[in-house]
Amino acid sequence: MSRNSFKDKAKILVPAGARSWLRAQQKGWKVWPPVGTLKFGSLGRVNPISRHFGFDRGNCIDRFYIEDFLSTNASDIKGRVLEIADNEYTKQFGGTRVTQSDVLHVQGSPRATIVADLTRADNVPSNSFDCMIITQTLQFIYDTRAAIATMHRLLKPGGVLLTTFPGISQISRVDMDQWGEYWRFTTMSAKQLFAERFGDSVTVQAYGNVFAAVAFLHGLAQEDIDLAKLKPHDADYEVLVTVRAVKQES
Repeated sequence: MSRNSFKDKAKILVPAGARSWLRAQQKGWKVWPPVGTLKFGSLGRVNPISRHFGFDRGNCIDRFYIEDFLSTNASDIKGRVLEIADNEYTKQFGGTRVTQSDVLHVQGSPRATIVADLTRADNVPSNSFDCMIITQTLQFIYDTRAAIATMHRLLKPGGVLLTTFPGISQISRVDMDQWGEYWRFTTMSAKQLFAERFGDSVTVQAYGNVFAAVAFLHGLAQEDIDLAKLKPHDADYEVLVTVRAVKQES
């Protein structure tokens, strides 16, 4: 049966009112799921499930990506290593390769071995560290270029910087009120910023997909979800941006 004869028979068999209704519905059938059929369930709310990044429910979703990044580059974590606020990742991924572990904090804390502002750190000698682990920190520093310059200065020649920062994320209200939260990054901005100091020895990688972004913004924990859904990467949803940068020997 030809397409035209089929349409002619439909006009006879289907009442005019029903045909009009079907034509209206077709507008929503051009995409899938059809427009208006989505069910948001527990996520269909204007307030997040957790405002604490999921830490009150379990393990934070972005930590899944941070730990994958550090695990992949664990061989760089050796010698004298500097970390921010505590040295949990140094111990977890450096192990016996680490000969000295230092912790930097801008205001001082029981775990800090160095009290300094990362945009200056004039009290810390140049060429001090074989590796620096700077996770989820640069978004709180307005003068990002000064911080990158300091990190470059503190690394020994051949030393490695491993750093992460948010792409898609809620605001950390505690940090915003305490010292400010200024930035979100993309792989493109990160590449250009770090290349200004580290040249060609910069590797940038993003993690995330739309599921990870929605879950993270709602403050779900790793325990709430199927972790396999975090693994596919969609370049349009950069939940976490990572940089591995090496200070050139020269």
